[in-house]
Amino acid sequence: MSKHLAALIVSAGLIAPGSVIQAEPIDNTNTLPPAKPGQCYAKVMIPAKYETKAEKVLVRESAEKIETIPAKYEWVEKQVTLNAAHTKLVPVAAKYEKVTEKVEVSPAMQVWVTSMKKGALPVSPTLLSAAKASGVALTEAEPGMCFREYYQPAQFKTETKDILVKEASEKVETIPAKYQEVEEKVLVKEASRKIVEVPATYEVVTEKVLIEPAKTVWKKGAGPIERIDNTTGEIMCLVEIPAKYKTIQKQVIKTPATTKVVEVPAVYETVKVSKLVTPAEEKRTKVPEEFKQLAKRVKTADASFFWHASHDASKPQGAPTGQQICLKEIPAKYKTVEKQVVKVPASFTKEDVPAVMETVKVRKLVTKAEEKRTKIPAEYKEVSKRTKVGNERLEWRQVLCETNINKDIVSRVQQALITAGFNPGTPDGVIGGATLRAVDEYQRSKGLPRGGLTIRTLESLGVKI
Repeated sequence: MSKHLAALIVSAGLIAPGSVIQAEPIDNTNTLPPAKPGQCYAKVMIPAKYETKAEKVLVRESAEKIETIPAKYEWVEKQVTLNAAHTKLVPVAAKYEKVTEKVEVSPAMQVWVTSMKKGALPVSPTLLSAAKASGVALTEAEPGMCFREYYQPAQFKTETKDILVKEASEKVETIPAKYQEVEEKVLVKEASRKIVEVPATYEVVTEKVLIEPAKTVWKKGAGPIERIDNTTGEIMCLVEIPAKYKTIQKQVIKTPATTKVVEVPAVYETVKVSKLVTPAEEKRTKVPEEFKQLAKRVKTADASFFWHASHDASKPQGAPTGQQICLKEIPAKYKTVEKQVVKVPASFTKEDVPAVMETVKVRKLVTKAEEKRTKIPAEYKEVSKRTKVGNERLEWRQVLCETNINKDIVSRVQQALITAGFNPGTPDGVIGGATLRAVDEYQRSKGLPRGGLTIRTLESLGVKI
């Protein structure tokens, strides 16, 4: 932790001066919670806790009040001195003046906001963590610097894949029998068998080829209830994506090629006859299978995000996402207190009184004049000071969004808010500005985490889903 950041934390009243500063995690939501398809989770802001303490401020310093005790005399008969020479003490009152003093009630600080415009919203710890993880040196930034996030889409290439469209088969041909003529008086042609070719039959069938299997992915939720009072807005939903198929046609064998045997009877005659030398045969030739090439899109590089400083003159590659962080300096706040201080403290002066000579009765000094000092205590005034005792934090909480909400649930939420004394408008089952404000007011009154229609809020309202 830098010395500058530690000084800001001490000045904000988060820890006592001289204490050991130990980093406290703000965002423990880097890992998404276990979920079922159709469930949505949002990062909600658990607000910081504060307490107000009274602090004493000096408005009038301590002083002293001085009183004089006069000298005591007695009359004596003397013919020389009437009044002896002496010193007279004259009190001088203290002088005061009113001064004003500026008391710091809110220290100066530097905060990260979405822009340098007046009224810009603060940046969430999640976005700061993402910027830091992408290489933004947050601790080295100066007030007035801005950083913008850019997006580079994923890269793809097309590959080809061979798909079987026709299976391997056999082609069958017949080789006829061979004869020779001989002279016989009885048998002209012996009985034989004739092999007849029966060709194969085919049919065209369609087949669904899997090109991308089914999967579940986390996607950002969408809908009119994903932001309340700009406390958060990041909603993640577990969505089931079905498998992708492509339908192709291919020719398959319905019945394979074959042969059948036909009986040929013997022929008798007293003439020349043909004698069987070699019987008829069949010849089989293999027909190879046929393939068709199918194009398939394959990812070569994932999409990426990076940050670019506004004071950097180079042009960034990619498109801006709309996310921006700027370091803004907020001046300290003071309260003017009026107090009375001693300008000149109380004192006394001495005056010499000469002796009076006469031949009559005279006063004789018995006890000298004295001074009496009384302490006036200092005056203090109590000033209220607000101190943080617990930091804000982010947590994943199950919420409703367009993925898992319906009109009936919204109507029951609106009715429950009316019963609890909050005004969501007409209970029409539609999320609108009045309903969102009523939900936010209810969460504030119950001390619930704010940032959406969380399951905890629904349980508090008695709405079951």
